[in-house]
Amino acid sequence: MTSKLKLLVATSAVTAAMLGANPAFAAGTTAGDAITNNVTVNYQVGGVTQTAETDSDTFTVDRKLDLTVSEANGAAQSVTPGQTAGAPNPAFLTYTVTNDSNDVVDFELTATQQTTGAATPFSGTDDFDVTGLLIFVESGATPGYQPTEDTATFIDELAEDANATVYIVGDIPLGLATGDAAGITLTAAIKEGDTAATLGGDYAVSATNTEDGTVNAANIDNVFVNSTASDTDNFVISAANVSVVKSSAVLWDPVNGSTNPKSIPGAVIEYCIAVTNATGSATATSVSISDDISALDLSFYATAPVTGPATIPAANGVRSALACDGTGTNADAGTLAEASGVITGDLGDVGAGVTETLLFRATVD
Repeated sequence: MTSKLKLLVATSAVTAAMLGANPAFAAGTTAGDAITNNVTVNYQVGGVTQTAETDSDTFTVDRKLDLTVSEANGAAQSVTPGQTAGAPNPAFLTYTVTNDSNDVVDFELTATQQTTGAATPFSGTDDFDVTGLLIFVESGATPGYQPTEDTATFIDELAEDANATVYIVGDIPLGLATGDAAGITLTAAIKEGDTAATLGGDYAVSATNTEDGTVNAANIDNVFVNSTASDTDNFVISAANVSVVKSSAVLWDPVNGSTNPKSIPGAVIEYCIAVTNATGSATATSVSISDDISALDLSFYATAPVTGPATIPAANGVRSALACDGTGTNADAGTLAEASGVITGDLGDVGAGVTETLLFRATVD
């Protein structure tokens, strides 16, 4: 091997190494492009330069088919029991599908529940299934899943090196506890990208190289790096853990007054309703109370707690024992109303680790 030839080979090796260092996400030369290589041979006869000989070779770039699927947020998506796929607060997971092929392709999309007990990506084991799973592709003008805008169900005509945002939406069952998780896997499969607005069919894998020296679609062979790819994300429950304790005490009766009173007709009974949201839970919002005494032998006692029969105790003592703080009003922590024997009250929001209470009084008929 001559030194010049050695240099040429070495240079070619360096060039190949540099080409091999291209970023992995680059799809490369587009399928169907023609690459023509021209060669010129110069020579002399008897010291006289002769007419150069030339030739060329043309081949068609084949189709490399590859993709990447990844969940988009790097964390679980927090949802509440009873949250649905619909507006105004849809429950959804977000994924990114990238076309690593060197041609425009379609993608068919499927969603799969993880098996109960399987490990979720971000929240321990899978505890429940999401119902009514649907898949939509970002297709509207507003970022983030919009039920009225993002209606496409497959990825259509995705350009090489481009990506698309995909949402899996569903309904979260009631009765779940904080920390419960549901893993959902998105799988994308490459399909032919030759017809807009229609999901293409399967690409055929060529058994042999069909190159015949001309440039036409029949010369494009299909090579799968990956035909499908998938990734898993998970929902995690953030729930309120609300409990209620209702208790009562006799404050006064018409025989004994407030000294060791008994629940005889005419007695005044004080009820305390204590609502607690456990530590570590989500805030319980719009907490309301309804207590129907219309069918009982009781009548709502509308007089303020510190008035009425003179011997009824002021706002202390008994109510502290009932876990009510005794602020001296009927609405201990919220609002109170009564209509036709139905007592209603609103406590507003009850945060984690907080107890809110509501008081009302009734007389024994």
